Amino acid sequence: MSRIGKRPVHVPDKVKVDLAGSVIKVTGPKGALEHTIHPDMTVTIKGSEVAVTRPSDLKKHRALHGLTRALIQNMTVGVSKGFNRQLQIVGVGFRAEVRGKALILYLGFSHPTVVVPPAGVNVSVDAKENKITVEGIDKELVGQTAAKIRSLRPPEPYKGKGVRYVDEQVRQKAGKTAG
Repeated sequence: MSRIGKRPVHVPDKVKVDLAGSVIKVTGPKGALEHTIHPDMTVTIKGSEVAVTRPSDLKKHRALHGLTRALIQNMTVGVSKGFNRQLQIVGVGFRAEVRGKALILYLGFSHPTVVVPPAGVNVSVDAKENKITVEGIDKELVGQTAAKIRSLRPPEPYKGKGVRYVDEQVRQKAGKTAG
């Protein structure tokens, strides 16, 4: 049995879970999310717990078991608390600002880079600390948006300049030595 898959998902008080066929819909104070469950997986709702079961021990079913449970868990956490990712900009002259919903990044290119976050994702900037915060209820969308912003100027290994996650450790390489 999958260690992740066999654990039931605890549903908080303010969150409502509905199952219609193979579509699970989770509604909470921050919004609503829905996901189509794989037809082989069986989802049961008992009171304030959601359980996922699999039909057999095939490798495919074992993988889907843990995945399905993790997706439902992420949906319940997202609609109750939400998710966020923080990015830090390192480099002289590198900065970011928000105009309307668009994020404008000045990353050493000849032009500013404009990133428009998808619906359901909010981006804010702390100009003093050069930090960008990406927030939303969909964990996958938040992570994908943060990764897209980071990919515009990933941290380089010699000086460490670029956009990185706040908790990311950038390994520094030794540069040329005077000889």
